[in-house]
Amino acid sequence: MNDPGGMRASDAEREAVVERLREASVEGRLTLSELTERTEAAYLAATHAELAQITADLPDGVPHAAAYPSSPPPSPRTGRARRWYVAVMGDTKRRGKWRVDQEIGAVAVMGDVTIDLREAEVRSNEVDIVATAVMGDIKIIVPDGVDVDLTGIAVMGDKRVDVLEAPPGQHVPVVRVRAYAVMGDVRVIGDSQAKPIQRAWFAWSEWWQERRGEMRAGRGDHLLGMREQRHELHRAHQEVRRAHHEAMREVRDGLRQARRDSRRDDRRGGPFPPPPPPPPYG
Repeated sequence: MNDPGGMRASDAEREAVVERLREASVEGRLTLSELTERTEAAYLAATHAELAQITADLPDGVPHAAAYPSSPPPSPRTGRARRWYVAVMGDTKRRGKWRVDQEIGAVAVMGDVTIDLREAEVRSNEVDIVATAVMGDIKIIVPDGVDVDLTGIAVMGDKRVDVLEAPPGQHVPVVRVRAYAVMGDVRVIGDSQAKPIQRAWFAWSEWWQERRGEMRAGRGDHLLGMREQRHELHRAHQEVRRAHHEAMREVRDGLRQARRDSRRDDRRGGPFPPPPPPPPYG
């Protein structure tokens, strides 16, 4: 008799496990990184035994395919006020273990804001962020494998995504960012581009890492070339911005010097001495 754990998993069973992982995240059992990694592992799992490993430490084990819908439910709106992180000529950082149960706002005015979502407990199907950078930088760190939706405008600034996203068609966590950059930068970077975080090693991690490497090997060279092109464009853009800032600084310095000269001349009665009074008549 064949081992039941060795039976090949179906697409419906994989989707059922993905939905159970999403529910576990909403319940606060998984961080965003754990949810993303296990979701990717569920799509790469080949047998029932591998699916069982992914959810072994969660209640109810592996759910039946009919227990959950194959498509993710819509993201609920909590109606709570947006949580803001603001930096004005300074730095603001949010990292480590924290709970995301409302929408997020970030503002950087001649300062830096860093929001690290990797160890956050996300209580909805997606994360919504509004990022405004005015002569400042906003960096949002997410796990590789999430779906990033970046919209907005950049005026003499930059907004970009540098994340290894999941293949199309997978129900992975979604991070939506509306970026408004005015002479500033809004960046969404993946885990591979940031300082690594401490992770637990699970029984399924070894085969997941092997299959993940095989899957990404084919498109690794292409992604590397695209990344190098983006970096070249970014460097050229930074050179233009630096030249513009230098020119603006020279203009401001010239205006300040002109104002100082004007005030000094006013105290002295003008740039030239006044003419002598005319001699009396007769």
